[in-house]
Amino acid sequence: MLAQDIIVRPVVTEKGMSGIAAKKYTFEVAKAANKIEIAKAVEELFKVKVAKVNTVNVRGKLRRQGRYQGYTRSWKKAYVTLTEDSKSIEFFEGMM
Repeated sequence: MLAQDIIVRPVVTEKGMSGIAAKKYTFEVAKAANKIEIAKAVEELFKVKVAKVNTVNVRGKLRRQGRYQGYTRSWKKAYVTLTEDSKSIEFFEGMM
């Protein structure tokens, strides 16, 4: 898999933005990607050094629209922590 295929999008939420000071970033990643592939993809795309990666499988939630109901899609979330000597990711700096 290519790095662009592994990292789907950044997760820009209030909780996700609170970790930026500690160099912790949140991404939506491909469901088939493992921690090693995620770390290599972040290092390649953003030119940083990754200390650790934590992953969470997010289940789809039940949503209703009138009498119809269905589930939102399930996806995989990755919390990426950078090393202390690594530079920060510029994309998230503009969000704060």
